Amino acid sequence: MQGIHGGKLPMSTERPAFVWTIAGSDSGGGAGIQADLATIQDLGCHGCSVVTTVTAQSSVAVTLVEPVSAAMLMAQLTTLLSDLPPKAIKIGLLADQTQVALLADWIASFKIHYPSVPVIVDPVMVASCGDALAVDNCQDIKSAAKSALDFKPFKGLIELITPNVLELGRLTHSDVSTKAQFAAAALALSQSLDCSVLAKGGDVSFGSTDILENTHAKTHDNTYAQTQANVHVIALDSNGWDLALAEDYLVCRQVRASSELHQNGRFWLASQRVNTRHNHGSGCTLSSAIAAVLAQGFVLQDAVVVAKAYVSQGLSAAIGLGQGPGPLARTGWPNDVSRYAKIRQCCDNGINQHLDVVNDLVATVLSATDQATAQVRIASTPPQNILSHCFKVLDADLGVYPVVSDLTMLESLLAAGVKTVQLRIKTDISELTTTTAPAEFDLGKSALGRCESGKSKSGEPELIGSELEAQIQTAIALGKHFNAQLFINDHWQLAIKYHAFGVHLGQEDLAVTDLAAIQAAGLSLGISSHSYFELLLAHQYSPSYIALGHIFPTTTKQMPSAPQGLAKLKHYVALLQDHYPLVAIGGIDLTNLAKVKATGVGNIAVVRAITKAKDPLAAFAELSQTWEQCSLSEELAVKHELDAKHE
Repeated sequence: MQGIHGGKLPMSTERPAFVWTIAGSDSGGGAGIQADLATIQDLGCHGCSVVTTVTAQSSVAVTLVEPVSAAMLMAQLTTLLSDLPPKAIKIGLLADQTQVALLADWIASFKIHYPSVPVIVDPVMVASCGDALAVDNCQDIKSAAKSALDFKPFKGLIELITPNVLELGRLTHSDVSTKAQFAAAALALSQSLDCSVLAKGGDVSFGSTDILENTHAKTHDNTYAQTQANVHVIALDSNGWDLALAEDYLVCRQVRASSELHQNGRFWLASQRVNTRHNHGSGCTLSSAIAAVLAQGFVLQDAVVVAKAYVSQGLSAAIGLGQGPGPLARTGWPNDVSRYAKIRQCCDNGINQHLDVVNDLVATVLSATDQATAQVRIASTPPQNILSHCFKVLDADLGVYPVVSDLTMLESLLAAGVKTVQLRIKTDISELTTTTAPAEFDLGKSALGRCESGKSKSGEPELIGSELEAQIQTAIALGKHFNAQLFINDHWQLAIKYHAFGVHLGQEDLAVTDLAAIQAAGLSLGISSHSYFELLLAHQYSPSYIALGHIFPTTTKQMPSAPQGLAKLKHYVALLQDHYPLVAIGGIDLTNLAKVKATGVGNIAVVRAITKAKDPLAAFAELSQTWEQCSLSEELAVKHELDAKHE
């Protein structure tokens, strides 16, 4: 079993998640059930299979397609469910409309008892070699392929469907030759099936929508185009596609457990094309990888970006086995960030927008005042200026990083020698002004107390106007006085005005923040993330550090997502530990600190463990000492491992 760091792990005694694949058998072993099971196991789950169709298939041809009987299909489903209930289900090749109807009825009953189990549909119609697969009980393969299966019985029952360009055109009965048409068709399919859609555009600009007459020519053209992609020179064809990229379009529809910011978003996911003809089973691999990642508790957007990276990695390492296209390599969980797609949020017409603002996203999440700010920035900020940020690199690790809302506590921590700290003050944004001149404060005196002008959702007092500005000015002055790295949460205008060391922002704050102004002012930037998807979005801004959380349940603020847990944290660290200081946050205290350190994360942010302690200074000292001891133990363990390898 591949580990998340690419090596072999000791045999795990923990029971893996069960993932079902309901699909056809590929006798050549490169696609279908065989590719699904290999992928599911490679990504750390246990695969179970329900065979819908038996194909006589090789890397160059499909000579016979034979559906299983309705009785056999239902018997497989019933027998499996009684013993090995799934955490996720992938549906691939269905032979005919009868199988679609039977399976839709079964899923409807299944969802009554297992409502949270995601179902992913890959609407397979054509094999990689170009032969049709869905036979509709007909031996004439060509005539069968001309009429696509109707997937409307799955409406409201599935979480995601993953058509390629040919399948998308047939499912929506639309022309998808241009980029805008492709995006519009994906949105229409999402609405008609009441689910999310991942429209795969890897071959969208090569060949036409006539499957049988053009697939072989398309494969040749695609291979040629891929050989030109070693150097990415932006060259748009007449339909708006960048020929050096494989661009997929993700339409999210009420994604469960996702943040409000992204649960109904639409995104372009762009990866470099891989120079290979060995792509047999790429669609099967993608959809089964999505199911395997979902089964391990990740949200849908996470599963999509991880699976897409997994396919990119598999294509790069693929080799030929027969005379035709070979299957993808199974290379373990993807930890090379260069394999992950660039994410672009998009507006209604499906054309790329720069990363930090989107019309429809802004309208659903932000207040009226913030919407106006964001709309101005849409028109005024060039995309290249948003995507090229590289914020100040931190001089040292953050270690134990306190997050406080009280100036008195802040001053005490700084006076005790704390070198990195964040001030997070709750505010009533609707009444905030920054024009009133603040009073001057003597650093030798006690810092200001908080103003009881209101209560936030978490019960913290809120500040408004000049009171807020005065406290932030004082906090920044304290940070400079004690030569500390003081980060201001959210209030980036005031942080710039009074020359703070840095700013910390949540994902939702990025839509209304002038990042170019923060960068120009020379401030450091920290960004919160709550998933793989948000981690990648943060990475695209090249911040000074990225916060990962919340790891454990926390009461300090209302969170849109479930706790990430240690297993996910370990994955995040493996992906970006060589690129940024990573900070784990959320419910971390002395009882779980060692387990957090064992994931490899270099820094922790703590809130309640310090702010709610009887003696905050003593609590910080104990946390820091324990964290350093864990670091020393980790270094010794690595040294012993290296010594053992050389013996």
